[in-house]
Amino acid sequence: MQLDVSGGLLAMTLQHQQTLSGFGTCSIAPHVLQYLKEVKFRVKTGEEIWFDANGDAVACYDLVNWQQEKDGTLQFHAVGLYDSSMPPEQRFTINQGELVWAGGQAEVPVSVCSESCPPGTRKAVQKGKPVCCYDCVPCAEGEISNITDSNGCYRCDLEYWSNEKRDRCVLKPVEFLSYEEIMGIVLVFFSLLGSCVTALVAVVFSIHKDTPIVRANNSELSFLLLFSLTLCFLCSLTFIGRPSEWSCMLRHTAFGITFVLCISCVLGKTIVVLMAFRATLPSSNVMKWFGPPQQRLSVLAFTLIQVLICVLWLTVSPPFPYKNMKTYKEKIILECDVGSAIGFWAVLGYIGLLALLCFVLAFLARKLPDNFNEAKFITFSMLIFCAVWITFIPAYVSSPGKFTVAVEIFAILASSFGLLFCIFAPKCFIILLRPEQNTKKHMMRKTSNDIRY
Repeated sequence: MQLDVSGGLLAMTLQHQQTLSGFGTCSIAPHVLQYLKEVKFRVKTGEEIWFDANGDAVACYDLVNWQQEKDGTLQFHAVGLYDSSMPPEQRFTINQGELVWAGGQAEVPVSVCSESCPPGTRKAVQKGKPVCCYDCVPCAEGEISNITDSNGCYRCDLEYWSNEKRDRCVLKPVEFLSYEEIMGIVLVFFSLLGSCVTALVAVVFSIHKDTPIVRANNSELSFLLLFSLTLCFLCSLTFIGRPSEWSCMLRHTAFGITFVLCISCVLGKTIVVLMAFRATLPSSNVMKWFGPPQQRLSVLAFTLIQVLICVLWLTVSPPFPYKNMKTYKEKIILECDVGSAIGFWAVLGYIGLLALLCFVLAFLARKLPDNFNEAKFITFSMLIFCAVWITFIPAYVSSPGKFTVAVEIFAILASSFGLLFCIFAPKCFIILLRPEQNTKKHMMRKTSNDIRY
């Protein structure tokens, strides 16, 4: 940059001549400053010369750029101007297109080694280079940085997670098996379907309650079994939806009690089959020891034991809603913690014990005459029941998140459908499609043939 001072020298010369003409040489000094403040003229170049109130010359600078020509010589080129006599917004002008930076570049060079790191990243110093040289490393999942050139990333709180840009913590989504999602809708459909089919079977049995095939298979226990199966299908609905304190306690206790009621009815029917066959033997009065009152009492006793286990479980350490943040880092699994693991496995274990006992007794009675052949179907139903729940244990332990609940519902529905179809489908087939076989004469003829065989 350069300042043209020739105008100032000229102004001093002119003013000095004017002062000498009006005053003596000894008295001109005090008046020089006053006259300089009032000087204002234009030189041959067209530049106007004048001084401000402080006696300072008006600044006017050319902004020059040192540029290399094609022949290799270096020349100064004016690329801008600073003029203090202009209004403030017009004092400095520059032509960016005329500027040439070091190395012949047209872009403005940066004064740092690396660009600024945006939010969502942190600075990582490059080894062996100045401190201003660094890499921008994206923040890890669950961490954020919300300022430029952050030296580190900060972890979100436990219930929060980083967004995609890693510059803000947002609440983690809460996941549970709901009625709105496809898997929940499918499970609800099969649950209601099982309930409707069970109710339809009950209607069929009620209409034909006086027929031999219904009476031969203990109609009272059959209706109680159908009622308990309906409850088994419906109890699966308590596993769907947002877990709460009451729903967590209801789902496990309802499941445990209804299934024990169901298995108790099957066990009672199995014992009736064995006792009824022994009653056909000469001088046998065994049925008086296991008549209808004893059957009701046995079902009640088996069920009350499960009720007692559930009461102790709910008293000592009941199930409760729990936010699982360990399975997934980016979301919260809202599930029911069983509270006391001993109570939970005691409920399942008692159901398994009754199912195993029922399977053994039905297996022993599988070769009885055809009118007592319900034991064959009970054996097969218990085989399906045990297979489902044995498979359930590893699947339940290994399934993550809401799929744990789905596995448990699937086990409930699969075992309930197994009991329903294995025990009642053959009877409904005869009642509805083979009514000629639903006669006492036909039943007795088959029995006589089987006994002779």
